[in-house]
Amino acid sequence: MPPDTAVKNPDARHDGWHTLTRFLPYLWPRDNRALRMRIVAATVLILASTATQLVLPYLLKWAVDAMGVTGPRVIGFVMLTVLAYAAARLGGVIFDNMRNIVFERVGQDATRALAENVFGQLHRLSLRFHLARRTGEVTKVIERGTKSIDTMLYFMLFNIAPTVLQLLVVAVIFYFNFGWPLVLATALAVAAYIWVTRTITEWRTALREKMNRLDGRALSHAVDSLLNYETVKYFGAEKREQARYAQATREYASAAVKSENSLGLLNIAQAVVVNLLMAGALAWTVYGWWQGRYSAGQLVFVQTYLAQLFRPLDMLGMVYRTIRQGLIDMAEMFRLLDEPQEVSDAPGAPALVIRRPSVVFENVEFGYEKDRTILKGLSFEVPAGQNFAVVGPSGAGKSTLARLLFRFYDPWSGRILIDGQDIAQVTQESLRAAIGIVPQDSVLFNETIGYNIAYGRSDATQADVEAAARGAALMPLIERLPQRFETEVGERGLKLSGGEKQRVAIARTLVKNPPILLLDEATSALDTRTEQDILATLHRVSEDRTSISIAHRLSTIADSDRILVLQDGCLAESGTHLELLRHDGLYAEMWARQAAEAEELSEAAE
Repeated sequence: MPPDTAVKNPDARHDGWHTLTRFLPYLWPRDNRALRMRIVAATVLILASTATQLVLPYLLKWAVDAMGVTGPRVIGFVMLTVLAYAAARLGGVIFDNMRNIVFERVGQDATRALAENVFGQLHRLSLRFHLARRTGEVTKVIERGTKSIDTMLYFMLFNIAPTVLQLLVVAVIFYFNFGWPLVLATALAVAAYIWVTRTITEWRTALREKMNRLDGRALSHAVDSLLNYETVKYFGAEKREQARYAQATREYASAAVKSENSLGLLNIAQAVVVNLLMAGALAWTVYGWWQGRYSAGQLVFVQTYLAQLFRPLDMLGMVYRTIRQGLIDMAEMFRLLDEPQEVSDAPGAPALVIRRPSVVFENVEFGYEKDRTILKGLSFEVPAGQNFAVVGPSGAGKSTLARLLFRFYDPWSGRILIDGQDIAQVTQESLRAAIGIVPQDSVLFNETIGYNIAYGRSDATQADVEAAARGAALMPLIERLPQRFETEVGERGLKLSGGEKQRVAIARTLVKNPPILLLDEATSALDTRTEQDILATLHRVSEDRTSISIAHRLSTIADSDRILVLQDGCLAESGTHLELLRHDGLYAEMWARQAAEAEELSEAAE
């Protein structure tokens, strides 16, 4: 994989040559000699195709001039020249297509390498980044960036490079056949064409960037709305969502109209320059023929050369726009690569080694925003093999513990230790391999049940999956399903009930087999019967592991070895269930309130 040199300023505008130079290592991979040889072979074929194109006008000139001469051998010479002309045209087509075949692997490999780097970077970025960015916008950036690379490379290497080479050779040919006037006229026309194209295209670029933003916004609205399909239905907000999407698409359509209209203006300006040059060059040749300085064949000669030049020049506007847009789209991808990693491994960080899986929070202070502190010097220790619970009012910082323990964020101050090792000084991969979690909302991949269970460990076998399913009491469900482990669970697992999704999440954690288990309100969204079944499974799973249960319903954690009560980011109380009740503090108050609510519900049910 080629190295990627990130720009120090994440807000820097990647453009033009800077973006291109960042992409070159992907195009010329140092560690892949076969791809480099393909580039060399494609270059040779480009030269062969260009040479063939440059020979064609001479063949036509010779044929036309010979047809004005009488003699028995003329017909043979003319026939040979026109046949050579046809053969050269065929050769040009063969060279061009062989060049495409040879180079295709290079372009695809460069695109793949860059896309893989960006995808890997997205998974390295912090949770804060993903909470702030819309998924639709990020996926659109990757989609546009990868699609633009292949087209941009094609035009740069197979259109611009041969065109520049042809311009130089044709200038020499025109000089020796027609003198300086035609050379200067051609150079002036090309300069005017490039200036017109660049000026108008720069204006169109701003319109295109606006289109991209509006396109991404429309897509993000659509993705967001469809992901929240049930919420939309709950609140009867279909028309509201349609109006929201329609507003985004109307803005995009307006920007698209302006962009396409500017394209028409560009095409007209280019046509004026091109046809003025063609008219002047042909008139100059006809005038020279009238004076006896040029032959009739030279009219065909100059017209053929200019037609060959105009063909790629005619595409210069599209080529420039494509390359310019490709650079913009690639720049967006490089911005993702340049996004700073909020949480990264320390240089030379070792892997976490666990002998006794204890967990220690040591004077930890943290907040998601600088002006709002969530945890205020929190300290506690979970001994190895113990089952601790964390409770407290909403906003006390319970779920923040899980995010810090997985190192989705780093604390502002203080340390978190596992088996005496600071988790900020070990690799994130080894840290997360040592912790399993059963979250409150168990989101599943839109894949099979077997895939979702096996996701807990990359090398999990079918036997591991089946053992985990049995351990999570999931086999009764699987045995009722016609496709068993091959049953699709749907988007985010919506084809399964809440309890079934929780059991899949438990089985996934069993496959992972971590020494530390984190239960983040794993049963709060379940009914009482399902909750009791899941709790029994969780208790069985938690045996012989260090476990931390974050809970809202106190009845689910009453048998914990120790209960930590958080309030306003601080440890308010600590003890067993009975000790905390005797203390008659915050925990006892919460217990009494929940008991009263449960009694009211029971009376209402009767």
